[in-house]
This record gives sequence, structure tokens and C-alpha cells, in this order.
Amino acid sequence: MNELLKSVEAPDNPNVPNVRSGDIVRVYLRIKEGANERTQEFKGTVIRTRSSGNDASFTVRRVASNGIGVERTFLFKSPRLEKVVIERHSKVRRAKLYYLRDRTGKRARLKQRFTHSNK
Repeated sequence: MNELLKSVEAPDNPNVPNVRSGDIVRVYLRIKEGANERTQEFKGTVIRTRSSGNDASFTVRRVASNGIGVERTFLFKSPRLEKVVIERHSKVRRAKLYYLRDRTGKRARLKQRFTHSNK
């Protein structure tokens, strides 16, 4: 039974690092438009990560023009993800950051997390 599950499971995408809630990431996604293929960039804050296995995903939120929030969910194992760059880690105390949806401006900021040995 275990071998059957392993044969169905998609291979890991080596271009996707281990992202956590609160990380500010830049996601490069391959998009196909007719015969053309291009790379689109989506930069924002990871507000949730979900599950493990084939359907593992993470949701990125950014504020577009006119203050409209845009959220997009990406699969960790998707071959369409060209690369994911973690720009900064933030100090968060919960796994799902849905409260950021209600906040704008300075209230929506997260403190940066440094990986020093001091705290």
C-alpha cells in the first residue's frame, strides 16, 4: 500500500525552499498564454501553509493598487513554480495570519526575525 502511494506522489520541486508563515517571498510562476510562455512575479507575505503530501500549499498575500488585497495559493510541488525567493523572515506567534486581512498601513507590518544567537 505504501509503495502505491509513493508512486502516485509528485516529486519535490527543488526550487521551492521551506517557507513559513510571516515570510516575505517573491514567487516566480511560469504562465502560458497561447503559444507563448512567460514568467510572472508575485511578491507578498505568506499568511498560511497547509498540509503535507501532494496537495501541500502556501498562500501569499499582497496589497495591490488602490489598497486592494490579493491572495494567491501555490502548490509546493507544482512544476509551474520557477523559483521562490525568501526575502525576509518575520516574527509571528501563530500559524495562520488571517488577521492581516483586516489591517492596513502600519498596523499590517510584521517585525523582522533575525537568526542571531541573541533571542
